[in-house]
Amino acid sequence: MTKKSKFVTLAATAVLTLSIAGQSFAAINPFSDIANVPAKDKIAALQNKGLVQGVGEDRYFPNATLTAAQGIQLIVNALDLNIDTLRFFKEPHATDYFPKADDNAWYADALIIAANNNIGLPNDLDPNKTWTKEEFTHQLILAIEQHSNLPMIKIAPVEFNDQDEVSISYDGSVQRALVLKIAELDQDGNFNPTDDITRADAAVLIYNALAYIGEAPAPSAE
Repeated sequence: MTKKSKFVTLAATAVLTLSIAGQSFAAINPFSDIANVPAKDKIAALQNKGLVQGVGEDRYFPNATLTAAQGIQLIVNALDLNIDTLRFFKEPHATDYFPKADDNAWYADALIIAANNNIGLPNDLDPNKTWTKEEFTHQLILAIEQHSNLPMIKIAPVEFNDQDEVSISYDGSVQRALVLKIAELDQDGNFNPTDDITRADAAVLIYNALAYIGEAPAPSAE
């Protein structure tokens, strides 16, 4: 039994859960429902690396929306977060950190890992709430900055058509995501911050984030 499984039993993900495997393996069945999706190449690339899984054998459901629980699972696995080195005096439960969670739900282990890796989730998190594009972007950026040892940079704010719709608390994260090209504007120059984020949108953000992490130089020891 691994250190993690001593306290956390990984549950099977529910239908429409966007998940990532910790290891790379060849995709068995290419997704059959992404041929007309603009992000098909990025989704396929993540699938081929074993980083995203679909629903059933070969469907990805790219236009399905993403809940907070699904988004957290995606971020936790994308950044390979874990609690392997931690020791607990008692078995941790998701409700220890997020009262609205269900300790028996498939996402419980991801919430425990996220809480113990300090990725900036609010205590009043509702795992079943559908996340908007700005919410997922915000949490992804916080997690990246906390765990990827990226250099601190000054940014020139990006102007876009619907920037007045971005919540004040998420504005900085959205701006950093745009400047680092982790997030993209649509063809009309909009970010669409309050739209429910889809599985396709989330996959694009994860793909771009991992690409940036791989290319960004680590800060010097000085």
